[in-house]
Amino acid sequence: MLPIKVLPNESSSAATDTPGCNRCKDTEELDFDFSFAYQPIVDFHARAVFAHEALVRGVNGESAASVLARVNDENRYRFDQACRVKAVKGAAELGIKELLSINFLPNAVYQPEACIRSTFEAAHKYNFPKERIIFEVVEGENVADRPHLINIFEEYKRFGFKTAIDDFGAGYAGLNLLAEFQPDIVKIDMDLVRNINDSKPKQAIVEGIVHMCHQLGIRVLAEGIETGAERDFLVGSGVSLLQGYLFCKPAFKAIGQIDTAAWT
Repeated sequence: MLPIKVLPNESSSAATDTPGCNRCKDTEELDFDFSFAYQPIVDFHARAVFAHEALVRGVNGESAASVLARVNDENRYRFDQACRVKAVKGAAELGIKELLSINFLPNAVYQPEACIRSTFEAAHKYNFPKERIIFEVVEGENVADRPHLINIFEEYKRFGFKTAIDDFGAGYAGLNLLAEFQPDIVKIDMDLVRNINDSKPKQAIVEGIVHMCHQLGIRVLAEGIETGAERDFLVGSGVSLLQGYLFCKPAFKAIGQIDTAAWT
């Protein structure tokens, strides 16, 4: 049991005063800045936006790679914390009313209950309900301690956040991870989505993932959709949450608008 308890209904000041991991005090401030683009995730059956994923960009819209190249072991914690705050702040300023999906770095989380304080503070400060926040981690992320990742997920779920595994099918620990923890959402890797309508092996794999997730009570999201044929196969296979250029590209510091032709 971790030594601190930051309850979901605590005020911002209470969370700030709670003792815990002092890692943030032992690292220097970031020496670079960054911003976010937001890409819609749609619920195809509802014909509506389900969520927006916050995607790291440079201050002038530069690629995520240009920002992530500056992240190292010394600034990883500060970067992860800043991402949470900036993503929530940006979503609130844009007036996003749907769910907000934020990627996190599990290797930057030392004590989940302490590291989550900045998210509570940002949600409180910018009046963005924490129940609308999804924390997602890439399945292939090099996590040295899987029990630690599972502990993070369990704590986030306990605090009322939703959880997701990104790029499912691209990493090495997907099935083992699902056996120990069932997130709210599994995002199928875009390499499995690409031209799935013409690939029997991909179809069999994705249909297996969908069947398994439905049995586990997990929603399935397919990302990287670029064609109507990909969309049609996935919807026909029971996937209702979709994301990709077919619907909308990431919008830099803006809310993306869904192309109406994407529904048909």
